[in-house]
Amino acid sequence: MSDTIFGKIIRREIPADIVYEDDLALAFKDITPVAPTHILVIPKKPISKLEDSTPEDQALLGHLLLTAKKVAAEAGLTNGYRVVINNGKHGGQTVYHLHLHVLGDRPLKWPPG
Repeated sequence: MSDTIFGKIIRREIPADIVYEDDLALAFKDITPVAPTHILVIPKKPISKLEDSTPEDQALLGHLLLTAKKVAAEAGLTNGYRVVINNGKHGGQTVYHLHLHVLGDRPLKWPPG
């Protein structure tokens, strides 16, 4: 996996509005939000996309979902929120470092577009 902007954020080479961090994950506010609350949750382990994860990543993937739940609660998203993982070009992925979008603070339509 080549280095990405998220790797630089993990290493603190570029600034980010970090809202959560532990040994496995980092969460920060998206710089181009598509909802009033838009937080990205990323693993510190470099995984390009969900498709590239392995069975050994099972615990990490679960940890990312629980981290998304935690940052949503801390952000006060009591009326609901959406967690999105874009996978690959046709899935809308633009940064090839696995990340979860936590979106909320407005009604979200279905199907997404």
